[in-house]
Amino acid sequence: MAIAQAVSNYLTQKNISFNTITHPKTPSSSATAHAAHIPEDHLAKSVVLKDKKGYLLAVIPASEWINLHQLNDELNRELELVPEDEIKQVFTDCQRGAVPPLGEAYGLDTIMDDAFNSLSKVYFESGDHEQLIEVNGEQFHTLMKGVRHGHYCKPH
Repeated sequence: MAIAQAVSNYLTQKNISFNTITHPKTPSSSATAHAAHIPEDHLAKSVVLKDKKGYLLAVIPASEWINLHQLNDELNRELELVPEDEIKQVFTDCQRGAVPPLGEAYGLDTIMDDAFNSLSKVYFESGDHEQLIEVNGEQFHTLMKGVRHGHYCKPH
């Protein structure tokens, strides 16, 4: 599968140059990092959440878990994880579980963990389970411009 159309369009719109990294099919973001020979904390994992206000995409390192209790307290929301079947309805051009961290490309509010602030390279799903997108840290921040930043995760 090629890069998801919404991802490709968004990268073009933002004038982002990137590399792709092909890897064997993997079942999780942690396994993806290992298969692609990249640090887990450099892989941007997308966590799709929802509540009565709508969807929210949380972008955290693959080495971490979302701290839902802290996030709900900070945002004054009642967010919960979205089931995989429902995620497919939002990310229609992506394979199940291969959600890119580009919420704006899909019309979703997005938050990003501060762990990405000092990285020279960031990797993320292209929409399938066999290809990652690699951008430099500055370009990643261009893609995430305007999203709320904070500390939203906890170690595994």
